Amino acid sequence: MPSELEERTESARVSFFTKGYYVWRGRAVRLAFFAMLLIVWQVVASLELCNEVIFPHPKEVADALVLGMQDWTLPQAILASMQRLCVGYGISLLIGIPLGLLLGRKRVLDDTLGSLAVGLQALPSICWLPMAVLWFGLSESAMQFVIIMGSLMSITLSVRDGVKTIPTLYLRAAGILGATGWRFYWYVLFPASLPAILTGAKLGWSFAWRSLMAAELLYVTTGIGSTLMMGRELHDMALVVAAMILIITIGLLTDRLIFRFGENVIHRRWGYSTDN
Repeated sequence: MPSELEERTESARVSFFTKGYYVWRGRAVRLAFFAMLLIVWQVVASLELCNEVIFPHPKEVADALVLGMQDWTLPQAILASMQRLCVGYGISLLIGIPLGLLLGRKRVLDDTLGSLAVGLQALPSICWLPMAVLWFGLSESAMQFVIIMGSLMSITLSVRDGVKTIPTLYLRAAGILGATGWRFYWYVLFPASLPAILTGAKLGWSFAWRSLMAAELLYVTTGIGSTLMMGRELHDMALVVAAMILIITIGLLTDRLIFRFGENVIHRRWGYSTDN
């Protein structure tokens, strides 16, 4: 009869191959889906159901991407946009996470600043553009202001809601065991709120990314949003679609490489993962 160790080894081997099967099946499904979209795009463009000026062929978009990469126009635009995004998004995280922790614990702050944050959250980021121009002029500071205001509230409110879902019994037990003051926030509240913080960070990133695209429409500068505007001004729809594809690609890579990794770590840490 097989030993217990052999049974565990066999079970682990089966689990490994089963997991690998589902992972590769998911990748194949995604690849097939995007290939189907590309085929439909090519068919619609070939049938000339729409004017070529407003609906370019896939080859034209691919040529625009290749040309933009070769002359370093698109890499420079990506680098400039990511630098702006990282600065504004980083400031939003530094302000939003502590503020969300405080709002979740202090009733007075939640009734005042929390209500204000809920109201500002409903305000589209593009509404901050006129104020940013009046306050900072056509400058990098104006774009950073729009990015921060576009992502700060979503991070703050997500963290606040996460703090409120922590069982009160656990928080009281932490206080009885001596976790008070800043130690309570750093060693108890912050780790317990990590799932909500990651959710808020993910939402904040998406809002910051959209706000950046709106901010880069302020004036002619280097960036993906400005590349979109340049394509529109030149009636070069292939360049516009190429810039849109870059935006989508960066969003997917960020989600897969950063936030998905963080989610997996937290799920394993909190016991949410189904992996053995």
